[in-house]
Amino acid sequence: MSSISRPARRGRWLILVLLALAVAVVSWRLTAFKGRPAGRGMALEAPPVRVALAQAQDVPHFLNGLGTVQPSSDVLVTSRVDGQLQRLHFKDGQRVRAGDLLAEIDPRPFQADLDQARGTLARDQAQLENARKDMARYATLSKNDFIARQEYDNQRALVRQYEGTVRADKAAVDAAALKLEYSRIVAPASGRLGLRTVDEGNMIRSSDSEGIVRITETRPCDVIFTLPDVHVPLIIAALRAAKDGAMPLVQAWDRDQRKLLDTGVLLSVDNRIDAATGTVRLKARLPNAGETLFPNQFVNARLLARVLHQAVTVPAAAVQTGVRGAYVYVLSKREDKDAVVLREVKTGIASDELTVIDEGLKAGELVVVDGLDRLRDGLSVTVAEQGQTPAAEAF
Repeated sequence: MSSISRPARRGRWLILVLLALAVAVVSWRLTAFKGRPAGRGMALEAPPVRVALAQAQDVPHFLNGLGTVQPSSDVLVTSRVDGQLQRLHFKDGQRVRAGDLLAEIDPRPFQADLDQARGTLARDQAQLENARKDMARYATLSKNDFIARQEYDNQRALVRQYEGTVRADKAAVDAAALKLEYSRIVAPASGRLGLRTVDEGNMIRSSDSEGIVRITETRPCDVIFTLPDVHVPLIIAALRAAKDGAMPLVQAWDRDQRKLLDTGVLLSVDNRIDAATGTVRLKARLPNAGETLFPNQFVNARLLARVLHQAVTVPAAAVQTGVRGAYVYVLSKREDKDAVVLREVKTGIASDELTVIDEGLKAGELVVVDGLDRLRDGLSVTVAEQGQTPAAEAF
């Protein structure tokens, strides 16, 4: 023993002391656990959960797509004659109706052309009238053989020539009158005016590509949007199911999908699928009475494809996904105690708050929506709170 150094003996004593302390702690823990009431130990096997009632309700099935607002009519107002712009009768952004006077071109050149055409017509009509009288006299003379038949035929040809000239003169009068009418530019359609592109005093021509002003009708307006081609059968079924001309409903939401801008109906579906994007184009018509939609505005379009009547719904948090698919924990009674049963289900359409259960669950059953991470099939639980399944979206 004398060969063992003093530091080595101290290390052994320290190890023995730590072992004794460890034994004392373990003995104390075992004694304390045995002294606990039986109810405290059972509470560890019955974790608290929050449940909700599976509810049957009508659920709308919306198809979401990206869309762009377009005016129901878009007309570029241009001059149909050349001349000096004399007066504008509108303000930028003004609403007009079809037929409202928008601008006037100096009418004097057109009035002069009309007067000249009318004078030519009057002259030629006088010549025609005189030629017809001569033809009547020639007819009498020719009948009594006082003149040659050829002179009568020449007079008849002259009358027909003057008749053609008068018809041409009348057409020239109508053309001149039309040009005079075109010097007053009226709105060809109803809508809201844009910004004018020309001011009073400028020379304008019918060939000007920019025109005078553009009229867009946004009450109503159209929304062009796209949907994946996999939804085409559902869209066609919705169109066929439309009764009495009641086309499927379409909603327009803002960019963040927080505000409903307007509600309208589906007008038509394109006749082909875009092979490059795998989408089909659709057009909806919206009344836009409040003018919340503006041409070329980006919107989120939602098409009501169908309504699932009395579908079984649960909160979205109740549905879990495992190796075998979707499942829920259903609350049941076992020996007068609350327990959970794992139930495989087949899910349908879903939103952020609601999921439709197509198979595996009945309305009125309770499903667990909170505390799922501690559950297993057949485990006893304590119901801390019973909530309600959110109501389906209104439509």
